Amino acid sequence: MSVQTKIALVTGGSRGLGKDMATSIAKKGIDVILTYRTFEAEAQQTVKEIEAIGQKAVALKLDMSDFNSLDNFVIQVKEILQTNWNTNNFDFLVNNAGMGATVPFEKVTEELFTDFLNVHFKGIFFLTQKFVPYLNSGGRIINISSGTTRFANPGYAVYASMKGAIETFTKYLAKELGTKGIGANVVAPGPIETDFNNAAIRSNPQMKGILSSLSPLGRVGAADDIGSVVAFLCTDDAKWINGQRIEVSGGINI
Repeated sequence: MSVQTKIALVTGGSRGLGKDMATSIAKKGIDVILTYRTFEAEAQQTVKEIEAIGQKAVALKLDMSDFNSLDNFVIQVKEILQTNWNTNNFDFLVNNAGMGATVPFEKVTEELFTDFLNVHFKGIFFLTQKFVPYLNSGGRIINISSGTTRFANPGYAVYASMKGAIETFTKYLAKELGTKGIGANVVAPGPIETDFNNAAIRSNPQMKGILSSLSPLGRVGAADDIGSVVAFLCTDDAKWINGQRIEVSGGINI
């Protein structure tokens, strides 16, 4: 009897950190369902790269800012699991989809706050709740946080506050889902040079230089610094890591 291939769901997997997470997970012999909000072509390209590795992959549209769309998304995932894998369950939920904005605390609007709340906390809280019945025992939930929950970076008051909530939420997931054999951890990247937040670091050499100088290793992060750690958490090598915040930041502001 063949062993059932494990399956990961990676939100926000079309580009940047999410893309590297999805492809790094595939390199561990795990199939991937990834989501995109607007970049469908990039998502399909990621699917092709995963298939070239030798794993199955599917891309689905998901807008985390539209809270009312989550139920329909769960139905889509159930159908895809049945159609492509002949199963009702999957193994790893990676809550990566996010949005960025650098806004001073005094200029934060209620609208912006609500957007961040939906995308970075409320949406993740309830999407995870909806998927728990479909997670296999031995499965893992991996939530993506930020180095800015440990050190304050002006302009990130809303973003970091929501990520702080995610870190607390993850501890409760580990505590309450342990009886189901499901673990939960946080990966907290430091500054990464991607397209995130309008490529804030990549397009600003001065900022990149300052952030690089804050790291003992003298550089900012790259996407493949993060994806490999997320992929590791999806393997049996990490089976006894649970309820932890793993910062992957090159030791910035240590």
